[in-house]
Amino acid sequence: MAGGTSSRFGRDKALVELGGKPMLARMLELLRNVASQVKIVGPPGKYLEFGVETVMDQWPGEGPLGGIITALQDAAKRPGEFVWNLMLSCDMPFLTQDWLQFLANRAAKSKAQVVIPHSASGPEPLCACWRTDALETLHAAFNRGIRKVTDGINTLRAEVLDGADWKRFDTAERLFWNMNTAADFEKVRRVWEVQRR
Repeated sequence: MAGGTSSRFGRDKALVELGGKPMLARMLELLRNVASQVKIVGPPGKYLEFGVETVMDQWPGEGPLGGIITALQDAAKRPGEFVWNLMLSCDMPFLTQDWLQFLANRAAKSKAQVVIPHSASGPEPLCACWRTDALETLHAAFNRGIRKVTDGINTLRAEVLDGADWKRFDTAERLFWNMNTAADFEKVRRVWEVQRR
């Protein structure tokens, strides 16, 4: 997921560099090691330099639920080919391949329609696996006016992963940090630089 308004951040978070590499490039690199196919949900033509197909968000400005539904619509164009979809926000700098592989493997065995981690901040829907067959239910909820992702999740069969599942990948509890403001980015940058020393 990329190309949101980033109104609190003040510039496009996808293009902010950490360690000399744009955040979107970091996320794409991670995903290529876990997923069979990688796409960006966002504005068409905006991220051509990354060499990845962009799926146009069908409801720009309506929040992440519209982006999730857009991605599921795209996956549903090839019935049976993509059962699960790993959705990531482009602004989560401390995600790891080991965690994402665990999440994907857990989803592959699940009977749920969404496998979602729950951190100290609450549900993490933009680091979760969404089943393609959740599309119809989510789209119907969206058409009824639901815009909060958590309200959408409440219409689905959900499997929640708590700290017992994810803390082994993240003892410092930074796995789900994201960057909503410039201050968040500065905090992330300081931690990043300390980790790389």
